[in-house]
Amino acid sequence: MLTRSDLRGGVPGPAELRAMLPRAEMDVDAVVERVRPILDDVRERGVEAVLEYGERFDGVRSESVRVPTPALREALAAVDPQVRAALETSIERARAVHADQRRTDSTTQVVPGGTVTERWVPVSRVGLYAPGGLAVYPSSVVMNVVPAQAAGVDGLVVCSPPQREFGGRPHPLILAAAALLDVDEVWAVGGAQAVALLAYGGTDTDGAVLEPVDMVTGPGNVYVTAAKRTLRGRIGIDSEAGTTEIAILADATADPVHVAADLISQAEHDPAAASVLVTTSPELADAVDAELVGQVGTTKHDARIRTALSGPQSGTILVADLDAGVRVVDAYAAEHLEIQTADAGGVAARVRNAGAIFVGPHSPVSLGDYCAGSNHVLPTGGCARHSSGLSVQTFLRGIHVVDYSADALREVADRVVALAEAEDLPAHGQAVAARFGARRTYPGSGA
Repeated sequence: MLTRSDLRGGVPGPAELRAMLPRAEMDVDAVVERVRPILDDVRERGVEAVLEYGERFDGVRSESVRVPTPALREALAAVDPQVRAALETSIERARAVHADQRRTDSTTQVVPGGTVTERWVPVSRVGLYAPGGLAVYPSSVVMNVVPAQAAGVDGLVVCSPPQREFGGRPHPLILAAAALLDVDEVWAVGGAQAVALLAYGGTDTDGAVLEPVDMVTGPGNVYVTAAKRTLRGRIGIDSEAGTTEIAILADATADPVHVAADLISQAEHDPAAASVLVTTSPELADAVDAELVGQVGTTKHDARIRTALSGPQSGTILVADLDAGVRVVDAYAAEHLEIQTADAGGVAARVRNAGAIFVGPHSPVSLGDYCAGSNHVLPTGGCARHSSGLSVQTFLRGIHVVDYSADALREVADRVVALAEAEDLPAHGQAVAARFGARRTYPGSGA
């Protein structure tokens, strides 16, 4: 089921290796021009345009954008007790992890009388996107809301597509998760039009103002990603999320049952999802292939999974040793990376590039998706080489506060003037010199 590549004869350099590794294709540029008219239409016509796009793309026209607050409480009351308990555990553990991420202000005394303080200030208002395509993702509500709340964000809006089955409102589990997290503003809007409405704001059908946000976070399809790319600058974004992916670095000690199950778990998301096995053991690769054949047939979404596992974005890569395996997974920079080797902790410590690393046989990606306490909104498409997953830091801005006394400024004034003149910006120097009664004139200045 998985195509196989053999690199036991040697691993090529980083550029060639990145080019040859299996990867899901997502041409955001090709979609940008298709979403631009949607964004412009929402900017000009607001909620009316949004409701029309909901009718066209989601098959339902909502009565309003904002979901009434009582509907959130009703959805929570109707949730299966086991599901509610699971969500509560997810929230509790995520809050414990994210609380420890909050940065504190720091003040440096540069000279007597001169300090620079770095203040960490939360974004004021954030739109948190929860997808609603092939599956429902209350867990994404948790993963977006918890770090934003830990950062101290004042205004939170959860956005999720309207569902025809539920009268034009988001899935009840989305509403229930929002209620559990004490978020009372939920908008029934999805796709590129959701990002546009979050960026521009509007007026709801009942005349209520839908305030714009400063930042949009959360995963979505390529249309959501294209909208985020286009509107970046007007709003901040977390990342350009692509199709989900898992890589597993394994040796002969790994259990093929576990490896196959974990590859399948991510393939379940989407026909374009990527599942990659990197292993030193051809015997393990053979055993995993056999397990995939047996396990896929027992799954609910077997057609979707078969498509993902047999696609060009998935495959098995044989390597000579774990050193070569680490080079391969670093080049791949997976969203999710499992280490299933004899010394899993030691190998994991050597990895530089991954959205999240899952160590050993009892830390599957599914744990991180729901109840590990970690965040599952992670960089895809190799972006883990330079970007991090969603965290409290995503919602914080560092502001330098400069506080110098007259004596501290006087002590460095000549150096400011020297640098200003070296850059041919003499007025910069004069702004300092003027504080001490000095005035400099320059030929041709008119003074």
